[in-house]
Amino acid sequence: MTTYTHPDVLVDTNWVAGHLNDPKVKLIEVDVDTASYEKGHVPSAIGWNWQTDLNDKVRRDIIDPRSFAELNRRAEINPDDTVVFYGDNNNWFAAWALWQFKYHGHKDARLMNGGRKKWELEKRPLTADATKLPPVSNYPIPASDESIRAYRREVEDVVGRNQVNLVDVRSPDEFTGKIIAPPGMSETAQRAGHIPGAKNIPWAKTANEDGTFKSVDELKKLYADAGVDFGKPTIAYCRIGERSSHTWFVLKYLLGVNNVKNYDGSWTEWGNLVGAPIEKGDGVQSAQPNVRCE
Repeated sequence: MTTYTHPDVLVDTNWVAGHLNDPKVKLIEVDVDTASYEKGHVPSAIGWNWQTDLNDKVRRDIIDPRSFAELNRRAEINPDDTVVFYGDNNNWFAAWALWQFKYHGHKDARLMNGGRKKWELEKRPLTADATKLPPVSNYPIPASDESIRAYRREVEDVVGRNQVNLVDVRSPDEFTGKIIAPPGMSETAQRAGHIPGAKNIPWAKTANEDGTFKSVDELKKLYADAGVDFGKPTIAYCRIGERSSHTWFVLKYLLGVNNVKNYDGSWTEWGNLVGAPIEKGDGVQSAQPNVRCE
């Protein structure tokens, strides 16, 4: 079986268990359910709240370089540390945190394959005790790597040109416009549907039942069956950029796709833009007479 292009970005639960007391390894839990960490977490893990720690509290944006440095200082993370992320829901928000680390230039950021689900399935220990942190580090304010992030203007420029793969990783109901957002999610948009020309490949299809990533062969087939041409640049998007971070990780590190970006503005930006083209239905014009653009 073909191995991942960059297998070093993944660690298994055994590796994590063996590095719980390694001072150069920092374990970070980021969950969809922000209360999960307090109920029980991997020993020595630090818990970050995706809503307050990884989002700008005023602007609709991820944290800026200064805030990123301050977050790392408080967690006693140094630039040469190995930072391992994990979380619930197949590492949904853990992958988003890793994407932010790569965007801000941290060299060694990894995912625990299978996340919290795999750890719990193996009945490994959890603790509700808060992780004690040493004095703050001197993490420097970084420069950002814009090559892995797509902005609205870039997406507007490629719509309808068939020069870029637009990969919508939301659920089929979100993609077709049946719903605007998953139940219980407060971040939403005025309109439902998808960016014209996008292909719907739900992020969760990349994971096995135990939360681990599927094999290279299975992943390649998933994208090939959807008609994705990796000879072209690729932009992934979802609703607020977290599920598409998961897909970005799969494409860039597991499959070794060159020139892949995460459009973290995603549907909460595009679906609120005045005059932005939106397509509804499954996107297959010849097979779906009810497909329409607004």
